[in-house]
Amino acid sequence: MPTIKTVGNNGQISLGKEYAGRTVLVDEVEPGVWIIKVGQFIPDSERWLIDKKVQKDLDDAIEWAKNHPPAETSLDDLEKRLRDE
Repeated sequence: MPTIKTVGNNGQISLGKEYAGRTVLVDEVEPGVWIIKVGQFIPDSERWLIDKKVQKDLDDAIEWAKNHPPAETSLDDLEKRLRDE
């Protein structure tokens, strides 16, 4: 149901106490027309995780880890492999 609100002198609109502290997406679809959606959003520092290639790489890595359980490593063998390279 549409509600009429008045924009205050500071440029703010109150959505009501039920939305206090919530994050909202404000999309201006054309000048003077906004769509406001309540939701949870991805921080800038984590946006790379939603890239399709990154998701596939992560899925592949998880699948590999499921099929290759952790095993004890011989540090002597590892050091020898490094010297032989």
